[in-house]
Amino acid sequence: MHQPTQSPSVWTNNLPKVGIRPTIDGRRGGVRESLEDQTMNLARQVAALISQNVRYPNGLPAECVIADTCIGGVREAADCEELFRQNNVGLSLTITPCWCYGSETMDMTPERPKAVFGFNGTERPGAVYLAAALAGHTQKGIPAFGIYGQDVQDSSDTSIPADVQEKLLGFVRCGLTVALMRGKSYLSMGGTSMGIAGSMIDTAFWEKWLGMRVEDIDMTEFIGRMNKGQYDRDEYELALGWVREKCVEGNDENSESSRRSRSQLDREWSDCVKMALIARDLMVGNPRLAEMGLIEQAQGHNAIASGFQGQRQWTDHFPNGDFLEAILNSSFDWNGRRAPYIVATENDALNAATMLFGHLLTNTAQIFADLRTYWSAESVAARCEGFRLENHASDGLLHLINSGPAALDGTGQQTTPDGMPTIKPFWGISDEEVQRCLDATTWHPSITEYFPGGGMSTRFQTRGNMPATMTRINLVDGLGPAIQIAEGTTIELPPKVHTVLDQRTNPTWPTTWFAPRLSGRGAFTSTYEVMNHWGANHCVLTVGHVGHLFITLASMLRIPVYMHNVDNERIFRPSAWHAFGTDNLEGADFRACQNFGPLYGRT
Repeated sequence: MHQPTQSPSVWTNNLPKVGIRPTIDGRRGGVRESLEDQTMNLARQVAALISQNVRYPNGLPAECVIADTCIGGVREAADCEELFRQNNVGLSLTITPCWCYGSETMDMTPERPKAVFGFNGTERPGAVYLAAALAGHTQKGIPAFGIYGQDVQDSSDTSIPADVQEKLLGFVRCGLTVALMRGKSYLSMGGTSMGIAGSMIDTAFWEKWLGMRVEDIDMTEFIGRMNKGQYDRDEYELALGWVREKCVEGNDENSESSRRSRSQLDREWSDCVKMALIARDLMVGNPRLAEMGLIEQAQGHNAIASGFQGQRQWTDHFPNGDFLEAILNSSFDWNGRRAPYIVATENDALNAATMLFGHLLTNTAQIFADLRTYWSAESVAARCEGFRLENHASDGLLHLINSGPAALDGTGQQTTPDGMPTIKPFWGISDEEVQRCLDATTWHPSITEYFPGGGMSTRFQTRGNMPATMTRINLVDGLGPAIQIAEGTTIELPPKVHTVLDQRTNPTWPTTWFAPRLSGRGAFTSTYEVMNHWGANHCVLTVGHVGHLFITLASMLRIPVYMHNVDNERIFRPSAWHAFGTDNLEGADFRACQNFGPLYGRT
């Protein structure tokens, strides 16, 4: 029997590369010659740093392309650009320890994220070139990031200081995210779900800000493929066997009158597995379908994110999308560990874009959730025999829970070397951790009143003390996209307290208790105000305090950030942003984004 050895993926070949541009003082006769080795060696050091610390979504190290020669003038800049074009370079780093001819050596490709690293040494004025080059970028309307170490180094010092490393790697992670999205697709599986604004797909957002296209299919494509057997039937048998062994079925919370029979539940499990296979194949294609004579279906839609409408046109008649969304968003399935497929419940494309950002920035699975309830400390105490929330949760909790599922990685059963809960890239997850995630999850017959067509819903509780970042992109008429960010910590409640609070919503859905970090400013004066300022019913939770990466990425795409609790010293935006104000950075961000317009076309 055919058994797939790996899951289909769009992350297979010709992935975007990081371009390294060593620039140099063009004056021959002693000046340039004295700098050639130092400049090229610095470029090689930076390339090694990147390849050792940044990976593509498929787990391979990020590739760098270094210009064939140092760039001393416009001819060598043009030669470098041709090299980059031939090698699919998606972002560039211009690097120098010395003065160079600013506008002659610039990267002039406007849609490519770019940074300039000027070595902080007194022997040669790398900082002078940095300032001149950044001024040229700003004047020409091609924003670039400036990287400059805080401490002066000797010219013979070949180390890259920690503060420079942090900016280099942060820029590359964000720039690579931009490059990975370009030319790919969002697959809208169905249409608008229950009037939810996020599932009213705005094609202009995907095209102008992300450089992606929107593909649309009707959900009848699912039932058509199911009825015609247009899926890998060998893989279906493999997956169904894995599900029977690994996916523990929990209590049926339906009333006696609305419970479905055992035979009906078994048919729903079968359909859920088929739906997961079909959704994946629709996104990324599957060569096995071509072997079956289904050449068109085998190609997929080149989608790195998607959404499943589900409610209600589908779920009134067929099993819900909870299983397909949960398993595709996770870092593992019956084929083993692999990169998550980003699938938004209720076809919330804005949450899908936010999930995509978090995934590409960290290579980890994302938690999709409703921002369902704010629980004050007083409300918890009143319903839980005086139990008092403490530490991170002392000002109250946000209950993240959704009728659509979250990735099983969200259980928090993966751990750091010191035993703390985390979510890892798929290549760092052990077999034991996969099993712990499965063991911590139960699958329940969906509530029939919500889902007349049936289906299986996930349930788990995220472990506490995991640093995390809650995000959401919203669309505003007249403004365009804007993003909000809240760093904080997951909270683990005593079982009895969790049960009392959780049962008030729905006992078949996954729960994450989250406490945002309060700064005393803006929306972060209280946990209640975070809830009160949130712009939609949905949110995304990404492991780690990575709000600064979201801010850097947003500036590359020209998406303003209107709510965040990231300290100013961690914020890294293009140097042109300084010209729009240095005191109220939030206002400056809005003005800069409006001035430069979306990355792939002004409004």
